[in-house]
Amino acid sequence: MNILLTGSVGYDYIMDFSGRFADRIMPEALHKLSLSFLVDTLNKQFGGTAGNLAYTLKLLGENPKIVAPVGNDFQPYMKFFKKKGIDISGLTVYTDEKTSSYFGITDSDDNQIGSYYVGAMKYAKKQSLEVYYRDKKKTLAVLGPISPDAMVKFADECNTLSLPYVYDPAFQIANLSKEDLKKGVSGAVILIGNDYEILLIQKQLGINHEKLLTLVPIVITTLGAKGSIIEKGKERYEIQPASVSNASDPTGAGDAYRGGFLAGFVRGFDLETCGQMGSVTAAYTVETYGTMTHTYTKKQFSERYKENFGKNLVL
Repeated sequence: MNILLTGSVGYDYIMDFSGRFADRIMPEALHKLSLSFLVDTLNKQFGGTAGNLAYTLKLLGENPKIVAPVGNDFQPYMKFFKKKGIDISGLTVYTDEKTSSYFGITDSDDNQIGSYYVGAMKYAKKQSLEVYYRDKKKTLAVLGPISPDAMVKFADECNTLSLPYVYDPAFQIANLSKEDLKKGVSGAVILIGNDYEILLIQKQLGINHEKLLTLVPIVITTLGAKGSIIEKGKERYEIQPASVSNASDPTGAGDAYRGGFLAGFVRGFDLETCGQMGSVTAAYTVETYGTMTHTYTKKQFSERYKENFGKNLVL
């Protein structure tokens, strides 16, 4: 199946704070919050939601196409993509801007505070999914977080083309109007977000969870180290996390989960298996520092899947 990925492609600057954010926050002084952290490490990594997704999907035998804008400093990342055999024909380089970048600080409890520099992402609306659209029965789009105007455009394109899509608004939820958010959710085949994001979507739309389940066929709620929940109508699957040895960095675990789930979904696997694949891909990511520093073969992945869930998996 053809997979079109939208979302950010950028650099991640990840820092580690040896303490706990919770110990630095005073609830009685939230109205004048001012925090700074002495960090122990700083690492620059390749990242972005679409980039991370493409990497995981490629490891699992898929060949996704990323449709995204990048900046004048993208050459090292481009070289990496080419080396990994990832389709870069949907990337557009804008020479007047830097590539989008994420700056994140992780504490000892694996909580993270981050900020995002828009950079070339501001040009996302100039791109179009229709250019790369082939066959609606053989194409799935993933609408990841990118500039709000582009997310609205891509959802409209998918609905006009009858192109099925996964909706993953993430950090752009609060920046979308109620009307645009509802249109994006109700047109999707899958809505995915972490537990906070799903609650925020419900708040923005003014609905409860039961109503949300009537708007979109499948709702996936990720729970970090606690696994995930997949709901389809009255069906509910509580997906356990895969075992992790030597947890190193949680950055990108959510994107890896999405990649694992989608690799199963486009193969026609049942939802429980797809979710369990997501758990395994997330575990691989957490064990290495950075979002694209881990690697595995399909055979190794299947073996680890069986170790965790006791079932054979043929990829």
